Amino acid sequence: MVYLLILILLIVCITFFFTFKKIYIRTSTMAIVMALGIVTQGVLLNYFGIQFFQHIFGKILCIINLTLWFGFILSFFIASLDGKFKDIHYSNVINRFGIGTWVAGTSISGILFYKQFSHWGFISVIIAFINIVLWIIYIGISVKTFIEISRTKSFQNVHGILLLTTVSTQSVVLLLNTVIKNFPDILNLSLLITGFCFYLVCVFFILSRYIKNSWSIEMDWNNTNCILHGALSISGVASIFTGVISLDLIRVIWRTALITFIAVETIELYRLFRRIKHYGFKEAIFVYDVTQWSRVFTFAMFYTFTSLIHTHLLIESFVIDTILKMGVWVVILLLMVELMLSLRDTIKTFKQSSRQLNKVNSNYFHS
Repeated sequence: MVYLLILILLIVCITFFFTFKKIYIRTSTMAIVMALGIVTQGVLLNYFGIQFFQHIFGKILCIINLTLWFGFILSFFIASLDGKFKDIHYSNVINRFGIGTWVAGTSISGILFYKQFSHWGFISVIIAFINIVLWIIYIGISVKTFIEISRTKSFQNVHGILLLTTVSTQSVVLLLNTVIKNFPDILNLSLLITGFCFYLVCVFFILSRYIKNSWSIEMDWNNTNCILHGALSISGVASIFTGVISLDLIRVIWRTALITFIAVETIELYRLFRRIKHYGFKEAIFVYDVTQWSRVFTFAMFYTFTSLIHTHLLIESFVIDTILKMGVWVVILLLMVELMLSLRDTIKTFKQSSRQLNKVNSNYFHS
């Protein structure tokens, strides 16, 4: 009960803060909730065990994540009430796909709430049904946008953000199977197939961009392309949880995710080398962008998928053992770096806002 009261208090505080400051966040900012959620519920839980998750540190991480989720949702409503929603979240064709982070972020938040506050599980059920409506709206927007991109042949700007169609779909599967007992297999299978179909469509669009257009790895390879393996990983996790996919097919999904992980991250390492050479060490690495959270999410999701492959399917190998022993520290390191960069960027933004406000006030009193 104490932790629930803390959560309510933090939600009240963040409500006043976001409302007073009129904070409009970027569309994909909910990726922070996705990343923190899967690190807590997937990586740390599987590595340190249920004792960690139920201990004070695990509960605090969940409460922070749920508070951020509520604050971000509130920001979207504030933007709507102020008439800025369309300009911020919809006008840019590719940016629309970022709404998928709202679905996935809500899914992981619903799961965290259900796991931590089981006596209030009905709230997670309500969240699940609201999320289904949000997912349906998002898929409608995405299909419309896919058709628009295909009709206009405007593949030059597409990137891994499109794969949030798959991530959001499989996240809904995980949420529904967590909060609803004996969720129908036919619906599980339908949603899983839908997610896989979106994956194939997105890969086609992304490959079309890089094959048919000239591009440079420093400027045109997007952070979100790591979702190429992250979407496979969450699909594999959803397949294990539902139990409607054969074990042999799940093994194929994991091997495909592993190969894709190696291929994409090899490109990322080469891109890093080129960016350091082109921009210098500081500008190449220590510059914050919200899309970088997709890397934390995808690494954590691949680790979670590998952990479930090991424990549920009893598969052991040198590769899996290495991933499980070293992967957790890689994910924690990525998370720490991203938290540091985001905190620095937030402080910088507030300082700039304060200077602008002081300048406006100064001009007002001297006019």
